[in-house]
Order: sequence, then structure tokens, then C-alpha cells
Amino acid sequence: MAFYTRVNALLRPDSIVLDFGAGRGAGLVDDPVPYRKSLRLLRGKVRKVIGVDVDEAVHLNPGLDEAHHIEPGAPLPIADESVDLIVADFVFEHIAEPERCAAELDRVLRPGGWICARTPNRWNYVAIGACLIPEKLHEKLLTRLQPERKKEDVFPTWYRMNELAVLRRLFPPERYLHCSYCISAEPAYLPRRVWVWRIATAVDRVLPAFLQSNILFFVQKRTPADSQI
Repeated sequence: MAFYTRVNALLRPDSIVLDFGAGRGAGLVDDPVPYRKSLRLLRGKVRKVIGVDVDEAVHLNPGLDEAHHIEPGAPLPIADESVDLIVADFVFEHIAEPERCAAELDRVLRPGGWICARTPNRWNYVAIGACLIPEKLHEKLLTRLQPERKKEDVFPTWYRMNELAVLRRLFPPERYLHCSYCISAEPAYLPRRVWVWRIATAVDRVLPAFLQSNILFFVQKRTPADSQI
């Protein structure tokens, strides 16, 4: 809710929104909590929501006005500087070519527009553990840890675009105003045992900020006037 509350605060009725990695809209379809679903649903709050994804299931996403299926690494089918806000919810960890991805997002975003992303922190113990486990075992492990998660929502992870330092390099401060931070969410990837979650929560309380579980990435593309200040 912390992420989407901030996203909603940046919306305007005339905004064009790009849902980058929109998928089938699992959060809208499967979430049983109406309030969370209302936060996730951007369609109807803005002029248009455009979704792109490497999965053809994007055409089934109920939160989109326009959907595009693209090949991995392909250019976005969107005009230069035509988007006011980009949302990427748990997508950056799946990007194999960060430089190409960042360049495309920069190309389609208007000056003054925002990129809003939520991604696991590369330096949190969960992400480190995931990197140590062979990719071919991820699906089996996630099935045990998150039995409610559907097979079609599991994708290869690269963890090349989910460090604050890397993100600052890809979206340099001279071009972007950075308002990002790390935050710990519920330990959803750990076994569903009360004592395990209590230990994980206690650990999160004492971890330094840069080791928290998720990065909430908010950057605003600077305008020509900003560069003159």
C-alpha cells in the first residue's frame, strides 16, 4: 500500500501512464482486499493506461486501456516523450539488460514525468538467497513458500537492476530528481510460521536502511528549466 499510495498521489486526470511489465494484472484479479485493489487500479483515474509485457497475458489485464506484447529487449511501441508516469511493480529484478531498459524508459518519459518502481533490494538477505539458488529451482521453491502464487506469475530473475547505486547510475541525478528509499515489507518469502515471521520482523527492525527488503524507486525526469538552476 505504501508504494501505490505514492503512485496515486502523482496521478492527474490528463496523465498518460505506462504500466511497464503489466502482466495479466494479478494484483487486480487475485487480491481479495478491495482497498488494495482500488489503489492498484489506475484505469479511470487518468486519461490512459498503456501496458507492455513480454507475456501475452498482458492482453487479459483488466486495468489497461491499451496493451502491447513485446519481445524481451525490444523497443517499446510508444512515441518519444509521450508518457507522464511509468509504473514498474516488481519488474526491475527481471531485467537482463538494464542499460537498454533504462534508455527506453527515459526515451518515452516526458520531462517532468515520474518513474515509480518497486523491486526487491539486491542486498537484502532474501535476494541474496535467491541469487545463490539455481534459477531452475526457483519455481519449485516459490510453490512451497508462496502456494497461492500461480505458476504463470513466476519469471526468471537477474537482479541486475535493483540496487540504489545501480539505479542512480542508470538514471543519473543530473537528469533525474531522486526520491527513492528502502523499506521492509512482510516476509512473504519465508515459511508461513508465526515464529519465523516474528524473527524476520525483529531482524528487519535492526537492519540498516540500505539492507531493507524492498526498494521504492521514485525519480522525476528533470525539465530544461531544472538544468539551468
